[in-house]
Amino acid sequence: MLKRMFDVVLVLILIVFLLPVYMIVSLLIVITMGSPILFKQKRPGKDGKIFEIYKFRTMTDETDEKGGLLSDEKRLTKMGKFIRSTSLDELPQLFNVLKGDMSFVGPRPLLVEYLPLYNEKQKKRHNVKPGITGWAQVNGRNSISWEEKFDYDVWYVEHQSFLLDMKILWMTFLKVFDRSGISSDTSVTIEKFKGSRR
Repeated sequence: MLKRMFDVVLVLILIVFLLPVYMIVSLLIVITMGSPILFKQKRPGKDGKIFEIYKFRTMTDETDEKGGLLSDEKRLTKMGKFIRSTSLDELPQLFNVLKGDMSFVGPRPLLVEYLPLYNEKQKKRHNVKPGITGWAQVNGRNSISWEEKFDYDVWYVEHQSFLLDMKILWMTFLKVFDRSGISSDTSVTIEKFKGSRR
């Protein structure tokens, strides 16, 4: 109850405070990439319930001669790279928090196609609401392996507390300015999860 109250109060304050930022980023996206402004995608939330996540769009919809989308690296624009490096692409998720689909802190909501790939331990990440930021994000984000990421997620689920959430939010604030861990060592974002060997 305390966590939800905190989420609602903070998200309302931030939406009002960041309104000029929303307008500027939206305008830049329209100028450099056109519409739509938002990227929407189905993601699993608490207990695996599917919801639609919102992000600012950072990629074009360019396709190859066969009609298939080009790689992320080729579709990610210069403006998109800036939006991602500053974490501005995550701002529309404040509305996911307001709706109750997400919390400020929790395991990041990943792709629906990953659901059948989790082992029993990794499935525990869905015992809580997903978050805009989380323990894995402040401990490496996309620069760590999937197994490490899931270990951090499960650790958070098993040790969650209001004080831990405050610590993660503060560490996230510092990480935004540090801009580390945005990409993996071999990809512009992160390689797809294909299941764990352990």
